[in-house]
Amino acid sequence: MAAAGWYHRDISQGVAEGLLAKAGRDGSFLVRDSESVKGAYALCLLFQRHVYTYRILPDDEGLLSVQTIQGIQAKCFRTLRDLIGAYQHPNNGLVTPLLHPVHRARPDDDSDGEDARGWGHTVPCPGAPPSSRTHIPQQLHQRLQEQVHSSPASDFMGFMAEYLTHHVQLDLEALCHGHPQLRHLSTALATACRALHSEIDFTLAGLETLARVFDPPVSPRSPAREQGFLSSDPDLELLLNKISAVNHLLSSLEKKVLKSLQETVTRHNLALPSVAVAPPPAARPLAVQNFEVKVGKSQRAALTVDVESGTVTVTKRGSGSQEEVIPQDKILQLIKYQSVPSKVRLVCARDNQKSLSRDFIFPSARKREAFCQLLQLMKIQHSNLDEPELISVYVGTWNMGSTPPPRSLASWLTSRGLGRTQDETTACIPHDIYVIGTQENSLGDREWVEFLRASLKTLMAIDYRVVALQCLWSIKMVVLVKPEHLRRISHVHTSSVKTGIANTLGNKGAVGVSFLFNGTSFGFVNCHLASGSEKTHRRNQNYSDILHSLALGDKRLGGFDLTLRFTHLFWFGDLNYRLDMDVQDILTHIVKKDFQALLAVDQLNLEREKNKVFLRFSEGDISFPPTYRYERGTRDTYVWQKSKPTGMRINVPSWCDRILWKSHPETHVVCNSYGCTDDIVTSDHSPVFATFEVGVTSQFVPKEAPGSSPEALACIEWESIEVILKTTSHSKCYIEFHSYCLEEVQRSGENTFQNCDIPGFLKLGWSSKHLPVLNPILPDLEYLGDQHLLLSIKGVESCESYGECCLAVRSAIGTTAQQFETFLFHRGEETGSVRGWMRVRVPRGRCGTRERLYEWISFEEEDAEPAAEAPVRPKPRPQRLRSRPRSLPEPATGYTNPAYFIFEGVP
Repeated sequence: MAAAGWYHRDISQGVAEGLLAKAGRDGSFLVRDSESVKGAYALCLLFQRHVYTYRILPDDEGLLSVQTIQGIQAKCFRTLRDLIGAYQHPNNGLVTPLLHPVHRARPDDDSDGEDARGWGHTVPCPGAPPSSRTHIPQQLHQRLQEQVHSSPASDFMGFMAEYLTHHVQLDLEALCHGHPQLRHLSTALATACRALHSEIDFTLAGLETLARVFDPPVSPRSPAREQGFLSSDPDLELLLNKISAVNHLLSSLEKKVLKSLQETVTRHNLALPSVAVAPPPAARPLAVQNFEVKVGKSQRAALTVDVESGTVTVTKRGSGSQEEVIPQDKILQLIKYQSVPSKVRLVCARDNQKSLSRDFIFPSARKREAFCQLLQLMKIQHSNLDEPELISVYVGTWNMGSTPPPRSLASWLTSRGLGRTQDETTACIPHDIYVIGTQENSLGDREWVEFLRASLKTLMAIDYRVVALQCLWSIKMVVLVKPEHLRRISHVHTSSVKTGIANTLGNKGAVGVSFLFNGTSFGFVNCHLASGSEKTHRRNQNYSDILHSLALGDKRLGGFDLTLRFTHLFWFGDLNYRLDMDVQDILTHIVKKDFQALLAVDQLNLEREKNKVFLRFSEGDISFPPTYRYERGTRDTYVWQKSKPTGMRINVPSWCDRILWKSHPETHVVCNSYGCTDDIVTSDHSPVFATFEVGVTSQFVPKEAPGSSPEALACIEWESIEVILKTTSHSKCYIEFHSYCLEEVQRSGENTFQNCDIPGFLKLGWSSKHLPVLNPILPDLEYLGDQHLLLSIKGVESCESYGECCLAVRSAIGTTAQQFETFLFHRGEETGSVRGWMRVRVPRGRCGTRERLYEWISFEEEDAEPAAEAPVRPKPRPQRLRSRPRSLPEPATGYTNPAYFIFEGVP
C-alpha cells in the first residue's frame, strides 16, 4: 500500500482538493488518511468540478469498506489496493468509477545536505531500473561529502564513505529481498569503532581499580571476566557492553565512595564538621523609584513610586512646593495617550466623591512604560486577591551555535540590549514565568536547567521551580515559575516533532509545552526550521508539519487547529527566514538603522502577508538589528560568507530569531519588550527576548451556592450563521460547539441553505431553528465574560472539519443579538469565514461584575481636556486581529474574506 502512488498519507483536505483540481478530469482520485477516525482513510474523487469524499473504515477484523448509508450492504476488502481496484469498475455506488489516479509529487531535490527530505524516497525493489538503484548511493555519498567539513572524525568519515561507495548497494539489494539486517553497515561500523575499544578499555580499567579501592575485602575478580572486557574483538555488541559498564560504574562510584567514607566515620568515631546551611535568599524589596516629569506646559515635578508602601508622591519643583502623597487605592485609572507616547493621565479619587485628573509628560516613552509597570505591580501587590489576575511572562530564544554560554546571561534574562528593552528601573522586577528556548545547545539537560535557575537566583533572589523541560537533540525548552505559582500549574503536556532529514532526524524540528495556569491555558513552541535563503518553501512546510503533529493541550480539542487550543500560544525559535536583498544593500541599511526597508523584504513578513504561515499571529515591532550571522566574539561585524565543499555560500544578515504569539479574542496580552542582547557574543546568533503582561482567570466561585435558590440558566442563542468555505466539495455540513462552559459538545443540524455557484467556494447557511441553544454550566456574568466558544464546521459524510474558529462570549452579552465575523482555520491554513448573529442572555441577579486589575489602564487619543471633576472613563483599547505584520500596510476595506467579495460583489 505504501508504494501506491495514489496514497498521499496525511495530507489535508484542502491539499487533496487542490491536487484533484489540478488534475481536472472526471474520475481523478486519491486516498489520504482520515482526520476524524484513526486508522481509517478518505477517498477523494473529482466529478463535474466537485470533490466527493468517501470514508474507508476498517472493521474489527481489519477488513476495509467504503462507508455506505444504512441498509446497504458494504463490500469488504483485505487491502486498500484491492478496494481501489474494485471501485475502478462502474456501478459500485460512487458518483463515477475511479479512473485517473493522482500520484504523489516527488519532493524537490534542493538539499544542501543539512535537512533534505530526499532520504524519504521509496527504496527501489527488484525490477526497478538499474539507474534508479545506482542513483541512491551517489546521492548519499554526495550528502556525506557536504557534511565532512564540519566533522573532526575524518577517519570515521573515511570508513563511512567507503561503505556508501562500495557496500550500501549490497545492503540495499538484501533489504529488497527481505533481509533487513544491514550486515555490511554493521561491519563498517565495527571497523570504524575499533579504536574506541582501546579507549574504553583504558577508562574502564581505571574506573574498576578506583571502585575496588572502596569495595570491602573480597576474593579477587575472576580472570575470565577481565579478559572478556579486554578482548580486542571489534564486535558491536561487546562495545555496547563496555559502554554500559562504564555508564554503570560512573553512576555508582559516587554512591560507593560516599558510603565507604560514612562507614569510616562511624567505625573510627570521627566527628564531621557541621555545615551551616544558608537560608534561601529572600526576594529583594523593590527600591523606591523617581521620575522627572512635566506638569502642564512648563512646570517640572518629580514622581516617586514606592511599590512596597503603595504610594505615589508628586513633588513640584520650586520654592514652597509641598509634597502630595497619593495612596494606591485612590488611583482610579491610568490613561496612556497613543498620540503622545510619553504622556499619561492619572485619575484619582478625592474626599468629596469627585475625581481629579492630572497629566504627566515623561522624558521618553520608555520611562512612561516603566512608571505604568510599577503602578501595575503596586496594584497587584496591594490587591488582597487570593488568586492573580495579571502575570508577567518572559520568553527568550537563542541559537547557541553549539558553544557553551558565557558565565553571565544577565542582559538576556533582564531584557536589556537593543530594540524595545526594559528600563533600568524595571529590568530586575522578576517575572512570574520564564520560558527559555534554545537551539544548537550542547549542554546537558540537567546542567542547562541548573545553570538557568542559578542565574535567575543570582539576579532575582528567587529559587524558580521547573514546570517542564522538553528536548529534541539540541533543541531545548525550559519553563520556570515562581515557587508560589507551582500549585497553580496543572495539566502539563510536552511534545516534540522532527523535521530534519526525511522528518526522522531531530537536528531540525520543534519542542512544545502546554499547561493551565489556574483557568487560563498556555502553549509554547520552540522550533528550529530549515536553513538557507532559498528554503522558504521548506520552512513553510516545517511549520505546517509542526502545527499538525505537535500533541499539546486538551485531548478533547485534538481535532482543532493547534493555534486555537490555547488562550495564549507563544511560538518562537530560530525560524531561519532570511532577507531577500543583496548583502551589501542590507549592510548599508543596517548602518543607517533603516530597519523598515529590510522588514519589507523579510521572508517571514512576506510569507505571512501571503497567509502561508502564522495566520493571525502577532509580533512586536522590530527595532533591533538582524540577529544573525555575527562574527563570534563581537557584535560589530557580520560574517556573511561560508565556505562549503560545494562552493561559497552566502548567509545574509537576517532576523532568523523571532517571537510571535496568538491569543483568543478579547483577552488581555501586552508585549512590553522585544529586543536582543548586544553583549553575549559566544554564538553567531544574538539572544532574543520578549516580555508580556497577560491576564489570567481563576476558578470562579458563584456568590450564590448551587441549590440555594431556583436555578436560573444563562443561554447562548443564535439568530443565524453563514459560512463560506474554500472548497470544491458541495457536501452538507453541521457545526460542533465546544467550550469549557458547556457540559458536553453540542451539534447543530444540517445546513438549510447552500450555494456553490462560484467555483472553488461553498456558501452555507443555518437558520435559528437548526442551531442549538447553549446553556452554560454557570449563569454569572463575571464567569461568562471569560469564556470562549470553539466552532468546527464538519462535513456530514466525512465527519471531517472544513475549518474552525474561536468566538468570545463577552462580546455577545446583552439583550440584543450582536453580529460576529471571523476566519476559519484548519491545519494552519485559512479555509474560509463565518459570520452571524448571537445573543447571550444572563438572568437577573447574576449580572454583577467587577473591574479587573488590568482594566484600570486604558488608552486614549489626544483630545479635548475633560472637566477635572467629571473625567471620562475611556474604554480599554480593543484588541484588533492583524492579518499582517505591522511593517506592512493594512487593507483599506473592512471585509476579511475574499469569498465575500465574490458573493456580495464588493469592488
